[in-house]
Amino acid sequence: MKTVPHWIGGKPFGDPADASGGPGTWAPVTDPATGEVTARVAMAGPEEVDAAVAAAKAAYTGWRTSSLAQRIAILFRYRELLNARRDDLAALITAEQGKVHADALGEVARGLEIVELACGLGMSLKGETSTEVSSRVDVSSVRQPLGVIVGISPFNFPAMIGMWMFPMAIACGNTFVHKPSSKAPSASMLLAELAAEAGVPDGVLNILHGDEAAVNALLDHPDVAAVSFVGSTPVARHVYTRASATGKRVQALGEAKNHMLVLPDADLDAAAEAAVTAAYGSAGQRCMAVSVVVAVGSAGDALVSRIAERATKIRIGPGDDPTSEMGPLITQAHRDQVAEYVAGAAAQGADVVLDGRDFTVEGLENGYWMGVSLLDKVGTDSDAYRNEIFGPVLCVLRAQTYEEAIRMINGSPYGNAASIFTRDGGAARRFQLEVEAGMVGVNVPMPVPVGFHSFGGWKDSAFGDHRMYGSEAVHFYTRGKVITTRWPDPAETPAGVDLGFPASR
Repeated sequence: MKTVPHWIGGKPFGDPADASGGPGTWAPVTDPATGEVTARVAMAGPEEVDAAVAAAKAAYTGWRTSSLAQRIAILFRYRELLNARRDDLAALITAEQGKVHADALGEVARGLEIVELACGLGMSLKGETSTEVSSRVDVSSVRQPLGVIVGISPFNFPAMIGMWMFPMAIACGNTFVHKPSSKAPSASMLLAELAAEAGVPDGVLNILHGDEAAVNALLDHPDVAAVSFVGSTPVARHVYTRASATGKRVQALGEAKNHMLVLPDADLDAAAEAAVTAAYGSAGQRCMAVSVVVAVGSAGDALVSRIAERATKIRIGPGDDPTSEMGPLITQAHRDQVAEYVAGAAAQGADVVLDGRDFTVEGLENGYWMGVSLLDKVGTDSDAYRNEIFGPVLCVLRAQTYEEAIRMINGSPYGNAASIFTRDGGAARRFQLEVEAGMVGVNVPMPVPVGFHSFGGWKDSAFGDHRMYGSEAVHFYTRGKVITTRWPDPAETPAGVDLGFPASR
């Protein structure tokens, strides 16, 4: 059976032959399409955590003083290696996370976008200088790296979210310990191997697999300077509280309940296509998924009908089947929890237009399958509305006016993303200014910012003052220093310095 070790100090860490080690040493990795255990992943204890952080700390001294040109050259080589191996990365994602190959390729492409951003970081890292602020006094501002950075990423984007973190961090001169989800660990290992091939020095990028104990050990470690996290809101709050209590810089992104507001004047066919794509892509297992449509006035019945018609045509199957458009969920436990939300919504008064609970794939009955579900006339007090489901379930709320709809959206504790579909520029402008969300779309269902802008939400969707990637990543992964200097004029020194050429003899 395949084993997935840690990657510490530029090489695999942990003996793969010791896969039968003590309890808690290894955890199973399962193919969600079949339910079969396909690999074992090493799980970090205190020794492995200390080793990873120590390797990163030892590498920091040399890496932070390396030239920016050297770091950028390595990242350019890394970008080319990643591009050449994108199909291999996508295949690992499909095998362990379950998403279809095209979706996995899209994930790799979005990660590559941030690597490319890191390749051009020279413009963002340059400082500022003011001369003659007083007599022969100059003031300059510079940004310097923090030290050892920890990144903790979830199962749903095994490659992309790590690539949103460590390329920017190491380009700024930091070293990095990445703890990916143990449910889908192999993509992160290939990322590390390719980084070493590109010339990233040993210890600059480390991969550490583990559970809650490993996470807490990293949060508490005195040699860790900052933590970047993506996951559930309860854990994000825990990470932010625990790590910041010891003086660490933290950005922690949590859950979402992204709303899509559809006004009666919208192109309902376009809105329905957008809702289906955004709700059911990646089986709904993404923080930018549209999980709530708020239909205003006369738009409701026609929109629900169009969504249902399109959703029933989605081809669900294993990710390595080129005809599949949606894959399985990550675990049986998660699949059952998603099904419970559908059952609960019906009990709480919602109309179940589409029910995906009984879906299965012939020949793969042990896979973690869930068909698409569409819930209409969901109440704001329903569990299906109040909680992030993280599955192929779309809730439709009804509102009579724009004002009622915006109150619903802003009443949610989450503020990750929100979109409006309309032909009215005035309504769209008002929505942009009034909605309480960190990312806003106009006739765009999933407003994921491009790399040179920054990603992050409001309210219980994010903790910390800095967003991911873009210009805010530079501020998160560096700290500012202001230098004031005064040099006397050589002509005025007591020794009377002679600035001329030495006399010839």
